[in-house]
Amino acid sequence: MSDYTIRQFTQDDLRTVTEINKTCLPENYPDSFFLVLYQHAPRAFLVAEANGSVVGYIMCRIERGISSFGPLPVKKGHVVSIAVLPEYRNRGIGSELIRRGIEGMKEYGVSEVFLEVRRSNETAIQVYEQLGFEVKRVLRGYYRDGEDAFLMVRRA
Repeated sequence: MSDYTIRQFTQDDLRTVTEINKTCLPENYPDSFFLVLYQHAPRAFLVAEANGSVVGYIMCRIERGISSFGPLPVKKGHVVSIAVLPEYRNRGIGSELIRRGIEGMKEYGVSEVFLEVRRSNETAIQVYEQLGFEVKRVLRGYYRDGEDAFLMVRRA
């Protein structure tokens, strides 16, 4: 039995989610960005709760584009941001957020899912690979600080 639960984000979670984003990631977004993504795909914006507090989140966007698996136009799920507070890592929370986020995106008809990850974030890359993602290409200088990203993709 897990010591956390996953549920849909609500607007009451906004302050906590933005604080988790600032604590865990160098890429920070204005409140309005979180709310736009929530309104765009609410079933794919989830939070993890432990001990009565939000300790992680995943927010996703549904996009249209050319498939990474062939030259066809498809609906794609984009994991825009995921984070878990450091003291709650290594409990499977991030993996479960991704699994449930993918399930949420599938409700919008996506056939594949993609994300960008810092090339130096070996821990996250391992988790994504265990969840079926594969590196499709390197995005040179993707992050504001100049670090490259891996574009990782999997079928939904």
